[in-house]
Amino acid sequence: QVQLVESGGGLVQAGGSLRLSCAASGSIFSINAMGWYRQAPGKQRELVASITSGGSTNYADSVKGRFTISRHNALYLQMNSLKPEDTAVYYCKIAAGWKDYWGQGTQVTVSS
Repeated sequence: QVQLVESGGGLVQAGGSLRLSCAASGSIFSINAMGWYRQAPGKQRELVASITSGGSTNYADSVKGRFTISRHNALYLQMNSLKPEDTAVYYCKIAAGWKDYWGQGTQVTVSS
């Protein structure tokens, strides 16, 4: 069973930056898309950014211009100009064929 492992979360002051990484424990074939989601306390999980197998990217309006999703042997999320409202648990997801793979999540806390 392939697992996804996120890293890079932590505590940062508003205006700071973090880079999240997501690595798979094994090979995943027929990848359709990869993405980062987040879930704040008391809120539903939401899509933050996604990238297709062809390289097309999509961002939530709230992070456009501040976050960048990329992939190179792993999935990354560069987060700049962080705001307190970005505080959440961040999850990576890989959609491959008929299956979705999820990571266990990494906490990002932005202090004001």
